[in-house]
Amino acid sequence: MLSGRRFAITGGTGSFGQAMVRHLLRSGAAEVRVLSRDEAKQDQMRSRLRDERIRYHIGDVRELDTVLRVTRGVDHVFHAAALKQVPSCEFFPVEALRTNVLGSANTVEACDRNGVGSLVLISSDKAVQPISAMGMTKGLMEKVAQAHARTRPDSGTTVSCVRYGNVMFSRGSVLPLFVDQLRRGRPLTVTDPGMTRFLMSLAESVELVETAFTGAIPGDLYIRKASACTVGDLVTALGNLFGVTPELEILGIRHGEKTHETLATREELRHAVDLGDFYRVPLDTRGLDYAPYEREGEPGTGPLFDFNSANARRLGVREIEDLLKTLPEIRAELAGAMVAA
Repeated sequence: MLSGRRFAITGGTGSFGQAMVRHLLRSGAAEVRVLSRDEAKQDQMRSRLRDERIRYHIGDVRELDTVLRVTRGVDHVFHAAALKQVPSCEFFPVEALRTNVLGSANTVEACDRNGVGSLVLISSDKAVQPISAMGMTKGLMEKVAQAHARTRPDSGTTVSCVRYGNVMFSRGSVLPLFVDQLRRGRPLTVTDPGMTRFLMSLAESVELVETAFTGAIPGDLYIRKASACTVGDLVTALGNLFGVTPELEILGIRHGEKTHETLATREELRHAVDLGDFYRVPLDTRGLDYAPYEREGEPGTGPLFDFNSANARRLGVREIEDLLKTLPEIRAELAGAMVAA
């Protein structure tokens, strides 16, 4: 499915983008186009990977012409470009709108015009019952993808979404900050020890996207059944791995943050298909004529709860330690600590 194909990744210099590029190259992709605004990261990537199958494009998804150029002649596209930092999106919501919604609409339009076979858009748990500008714009991104499936049923492009929570050691995640603070002997800046978050590795995010890429029909939403933990237990597990008892500096919840995140609502779960490690939420294909539903309605069966980080499988401290030890970044930090000792 991947071998011999041509791919494009928007936001391709980000954590997910780089992991996906490496996966595609290992899988025999003929060409991988990387679109991003960051020429410094592109140069670092070029020096590190040194693979002639990668084509680097400077540009912004806010510009339709740019996305049209990058996706021309491509078989499949992964859309990861986004403004992801919750506090900065709270201060600059229009910028989040321009990138996360209009940039996503540009990507959908470009793929449709260029006859791209499939487009997978990367969403977030913050899109569910959002309270932040970042979450609201990611939720609208999902609606843009679903609207394409409803209004262009004859399109040759399969547009789908994936939704997941925190990717460990990705750009902006708390783990690199905590590790740096531990290494420097500083207090760990914790928002709220009782806050819960989903945990997923970059490899698992790539697996989720590939599952959607290979199995989705237009308008599908794929969700991974991730495990969760409290921030307090995550800090304890890190301290145990590094052999220290960290001091905590409690900051309180920041702009636009929740105590618990939700990956799927009870309404979505009513229609979801259970695929074992994943949920597939199919498109609601009802038209604008609501009269039949006023007379008949829909059955009220299905789960009576959301799937959130408070009721997901909760990892204990030992399980978190085992999970952290699977991360290459943590293994490298631990090896460095042992050499220093």
